[in-house]
Amino acid sequence: MKEVFVDGVGMTRFGKFPDRSLTDLMVEAGSAALKDSNRDWVEAVFVGAQNPEEFAQEANIAAAVSDALGLAGVPAYRVETASSSGASVLEAAFYAVASGRYSRVLVVAGEKMTHLPTPRVTRILAEVIERYERNSGASMVALAAMVTQAYAHYAGLNRDRLEKVLCKVAVKNHRNGAMNPYAQFRREITEEQYFNSRTISYPLKLYDCAPITDGAAAVVLTSERTDIKVSGVGHGTDTLAVRHRAYLHHFNAARIAAKQAYRMADRSPEDIDFAELHDAFTCFEVIGAEDLGLFEEGKAWKAVERGEMDIDGRLPVNPSGGLKARGHPVGASGLAQAVEIAWQMRGQVDKNRQVRRNDVAILHSIGGMSNNNVVIIFEKPGTPTGKGFSFDISVADSSKHRRDPIRVGTFGVLDAYTILHVPPEGFPSPLVLGLVSVPSGHRILARALNPVHFKVGERVFVSKEEDTYYFVRPSFLEKTMLSARRSLRKLKVSLKWWMR
Repeated sequence: MKEVFVDGVGMTRFGKFPDRSLTDLMVEAGSAALKDSNRDWVEAVFVGAQNPEEFAQEANIAAAVSDALGLAGVPAYRVETASSSGASVLEAAFYAVASGRYSRVLVVAGEKMTHLPTPRVTRILAEVIERYERNSGASMVALAAMVTQAYAHYAGLNRDRLEKVLCKVAVKNHRNGAMNPYAQFRREITEEQYFNSRTISYPLKLYDCAPITDGAAAVVLTSERTDIKVSGVGHGTDTLAVRHRAYLHHFNAARIAAKQAYRMADRSPEDIDFAELHDAFTCFEVIGAEDLGLFEEGKAWKAVERGEMDIDGRLPVNPSGGLKARGHPVGASGLAQAVEIAWQMRGQVDKNRQVRRNDVAILHSIGGMSNNNVVIIFEKPGTPTGKGFSFDISVADSSKHRRDPIRVGTFGVLDAYTILHVPPEGFPSPLVLGLVSVPSGHRILARALNPVHFKVGERVFVSKEEDTYYFVRPSFLEKTMLSARRSLRKLKVSLKWWMR
């Protein structure tokens, strides 16, 4: 397999561009990358986007981009893996060069989202969620909130400390984004602003969630030696349904991808100088840092408290501002991470945003609700390998697609829950969702009847009405209410049948 190097990078500013098309944005980024490489020719074009058909009403986007760039005639490919499409298209292009099929290719990724109403964008994004979970009212933020709860329970974080950790991540990334001329949000936020922001899906607040964004990024890859080498690539998947996973507090797909990338690069987490991690939600940065072995499992939140992930910390994370402040045009984010890494390695960023050590970097991109993840390692050629390949993080092998149980018994244990204040259209607000382990060995997604707070790990009473599961505290009153609700529904069905 041939070595692969970065020869040029480019990116648009991220934000809202109502008068520009997705193709326009991609052409701007692609042209900038070609100019940066000092050559205007490539043998192939690789394009990444999550859903240009629905977001931008643009199909056959690979041909459209190659044509607009004046590259008609060369092969053009489209790659899509939900919100990791930007990293996945870089992976595909990497193997195209490493295999010897091409010696020089252009990689472009982008998304245009801001011109649509927010409810419609939310609906399009929710299409990557498993159908039953989506039909039960679970949005991306609701699932992320339950994962956050599960992580807090695993790490021993109470509500107050969890919120303070998430606040520090948000404040840090907005501080970094304020120094990034390409970022959507170029203003710092205060802790007071964070805590005063509205709750979207408990425990996640407004400033815990990445924004809706337009933007594009591009990279030129080559087999000729340059100052930056792509040394390791990994890709892992997990079950589409969150409830089917071996565990909730970490992302197995990221661990699979990280292990592959470290092995290919012959490196270990100790070699990494800085990282660009997928922080569509603030807790994902903490979880991702542990999944990649950068910090001890269950302890990365302590590193956040100590400032170890700050630009001047032991291991800077998201010096770009991350998805949280730079913005999150879903198909482009993974490739934008690669552009930031190249700029950092070349010392081409503002001195206040420049990391101190920049010989080896890692990119971590999440696809969907963390079921299609990519990890890529970059390094300066000639950087010592250290102790070689090492990755001591456990990788589960027990996740598998399962059918939901026909009967769930009477009781279960609440693994995670959220109170969703901005539910999908057609669902009541607030909507309480929970992931409940039942005696059959299954985990189900259920709704609570009342918008009250629960405790992860507590025992709950469960019931099923038609295709929907419900859970309540096992008090006499709440069980009676649930039973009465079920009886009333059966009576309505019977009356409807009798009156036909």
